[in-house]
Amino acid sequence: MNFSLIIELAKRDFIERYSGSALGFIWSFIYPLINILIYMVIFGSLMGARLPGMSSVWGYGIYLIAGLVPWTAFANTVTRSSTIFLDKKNIIAKIHIDLPTLPLFIVISESVTFAVTLVIFLLILALTGFTFSFYLLLIPVLYAIQQILAYALGFFLAMFVVFLRDLKEVVAIGFQIWFWFTPIVYVFDILPGVAQKILILNPMLSVISAYHDIFVYQRMPSFYYLAIVLIISILLIIVDYALFKKLEKDIRDFI
Repeated sequence: MNFSLIIELAKRDFIERYSGSALGFIWSFIYPLINILIYMVIFGSLMGARLPGMSSVWGYGIYLIAGLVPWTAFANTVTRSSTIFLDKKNIIAKIHIDLPTLPLFIVISESVTFAVTLVIFLLILALTGFTFSFYLLLIPVLYAIQQILAYALGFFLAMFVVFLRDLKEVVAIGFQIWFWFTPIVYVFDILPGVAQKILILNPMLSVISAYHDIFVYQRMPSFYYLAIVLIISILLIIVDYALFKKLEKDIRDFI
């Protein structure tokens, strides 16, 4: 595994997003700042959105952002990893690189974006008088679980996108649907019983709910379902590597 190459690709990926602009890296702070302020002000103050059982004017804005920030990192990691072999075919053709490690640079790049956005979110919360709890220390654990799942899914899809190029469009559409099957803009408890039973099968339900527990309800998240997600992710990675061993030659030929 060439760690130096992965780190270099991650640096380039993050920097190239803002290359050529006058403010450069500063845009990585401006974009999340504007987005967070919009959600906090419009959905919290102006629209008067409230969470059931909460009187805080910022309650729904915090609920929304606490779900959107990790979801964005997760979705971007999977969708971008799904096309990684095609996107980096020039590098793959020039040097012998361990293909299963290639999606890791996207995991790292998206993690930097997540960290920047999270810091800005925490600063804005501090300005609103938000009371922080020690449960915030669990965020790295939650993030690690979701990104292990993201890597597992991204690597799995990447192997098949090589052979079925239209699959990347299916993945994009799939994530739009998946978003609405995850309680990010609505509260899980307001759903009818049948819908709740269906959503229980969504692995991101437990992840996003854990972020809501920490930021909104300030309580310990349930690690029972998170542990199940982690186990599923590890099993999928094992399946990924088994499939890759059988398909590696064909993958390199089709790229």
